[in-house]
Amino acid sequence: QSALFNFQSLLLVLLLLICTCAYVHQIFPAILDRNKTGLTGVFWKCARIGERLSPYISLCCVFMAVRRSSLPSLALLAAALAAAAAAAA
Repeated sequence: QSALFNFQSLLLVLLLLICTCAYVHQIFPAILDRNKTGLTGVFWKCARIGERLSPYISLCCVFMAVRRSSLPSLALLAAALAAAAAAAA
């Protein structure tokens, strides 16, 4: 099934997008800060969500990693640990 038609997969894609945008904004803030409007503004908004709600996003990532028992869950767990480390820094 496609991620568009499976709610759990769609949620997983959104969580990974938020975690990735927050990480990219932490490493290269100028890239996302200059694109706050338009289509690329979605990435800036995802980075804001990841920064402001990082404990909740991390918990959601861990929950999704535990819930799914497959190889992609390892990548999700790694993303959750990275988000938790970014929140602690």
